Amino acid sequence: MKALIGIFIALVIGIGAYKIYDHWEKVKERRVLEDRAARGADINPDELPGMPWQLVQKLHEAQRTDAATMKRFIDSCKNFPDVKDPRLAWVELDYVVMISATDPIEARKIFQAVKKRTPADSPIYPRIKSLEKNYE
Repeated sequence: MKALIGIFIALVIGIGAYKIYDHWEKVKERRVLEDRAARGADINPDELPGMPWQLVQKLHEAQRTDAATMKRFIDSCKNFPDVKDPRLAWVELDYVVMISATDPIEARKIFQAVKKRTPADSPIYPRIKSLEKNYE
């Protein structure tokens, strides 16, 4: 009988240890996902609202070329009433990163404008927070 009770206690301790380990792994995985989401790593910019589908191809072409083409695209987009944040802000942040080495003053100016008009509950706010150290 003592052996049976000993086996039962060992089994309960083993199952308890496994449950604790399993819970710890889930918490660790959740933290990693939350951290990635906080940095904006899980955001697909093409799924952000605010850019008409007709301009998406032109945007991709502008992103592939140079900063001057990107600037012309952004300036022309501001004339369209359908182009708005958060997609416009994301595109402007791409431009900021693109010109940061060649024109840091303009990059800071644009970053501050985007930051000022972006609320804290915006889906792109984590990206703004991650770039903030570089452009303040």
